[in-house]
Amino acid sequence: MIEQVLNRKNLFKAYRKVVQNKGSAGVDDMKVTELFSFLESNRNSLLTSILNHTYVPSPIRGVEIPKSNGKTRLLGVPTVVDRWLQQAVSQVLMTKYELTFEDHSYGFRPEKNIHKAVTQALKNINGGYQDIVDIDLKGFFDEVDHSVLLQLIYQRVKCQTTLRLIRKWLRAPIQINGKLHKRRKGVPQGSPLSPLLSNILLDLLDKELERRNLKYVRYADDFSIYAKSKREARKVGNEIYLFLREKLRLPINREKSGIRRPSNFEMLGHAFVPTYQKGVKGKYQLVVKKNSWDSLKRKLKQITKKTKPYSFEERLKKLAEVWRGWVNNYRLASISSKLKSLDEWLRNRLRYCIWSRVLGRRNLSGNVKTLSD
Repeated sequence: MIEQVLNRKNLFKAYRKVVQNKGSAGVDDMKVTELFSFLESNRNSLLTSILNHTYVPSPIRGVEIPKSNGKTRLLGVPTVVDRWLQQAVSQVLMTKYELTFEDHSYGFRPEKNIHKAVTQALKNINGGYQDIVDIDLKGFFDEVDHSVLLQLIYQRVKCQTTLRLIRKWLRAPIQINGKLHKRRKGVPQGSPLSPLLSNILLDLLDKELERRNLKYVRYADDFSIYAKSKREARKVGNEIYLFLREKLRLPINREKSGIRRPSNFEMLGHAFVPTYQKGVKGKYQLVVKKNSWDSLKRKLKQITKKTKPYSFEERLKKLAEVWRGWVNNYRLASISSKLKSLDEWLRNRLRYCIWSRVLGRRNLSGNVKTLSD
């Protein structure tokens, strides 16, 4: 397999992907724009060190980013060179795993996305599966057991050089505030390989749920199971809890897990509310949860602050990027009425001529497709 990884076409494809994704520099401070010149001088010696098993990855740079709940999440940023090599391995591994992944796994896969995940969840709920087992995996990316993961990969990949590379990346220390910390479990969020590795591990969960013929939706480590009664949901939840603990060695956050009804269930920034239509009972529609609205308003407020040293064109560009990106992410939800209110709020913060120039004098909410349309 290492021959496929180090193939010129595969390496060039990986290079283009890393450059396209941009991203921060690692511990060596090398920027993405410097990768090409580095590879021109060092590519052959780097690839030789991989084949000779003398290659040693650089430590990962730890970066804390804020979460919507006020807490922070630790991201691990590999160096640009390590990201390039991980992307090359990921591309080849994907060809060996993608066709065997289950249909109801939606995260970090081609032709799969958040929209399809929440649509399937809504379909399950409106199909009468309204007792939902909502399981929160406690710090999943920090808790992945390396031995379980590597054993799974070994069952499919017999190439010792590739396995050695993956193991080195998993064990690379993380640098936080200038101090190195050993890592003996977990996969760093922020590396090109971690999404695929998480899917390889949690595919065991998917196959267990399929074997039991259960309705479920999984997006990376965010998953839920749908049952027709609270009793069935409780039974399934207890059994899956034991499976995760004993087979995958993954801890569950019991405080955040439980049996939900659609009205108090949230998924990937979306919530579910009853549809109030004559003659229709027990049906739900997608809406956006309050935290997501608050997050959008905060971002727009920051951009429209008079104290921000943005030029006229920069401010317009940033407003358009945030607005369009958010609307695209939540386009399946019923958001038209709230978008109109937010549009009015923005008009009060900016002169109408400025905002109308961003989207060509069109009402921002006018072209949003909702479930009620």
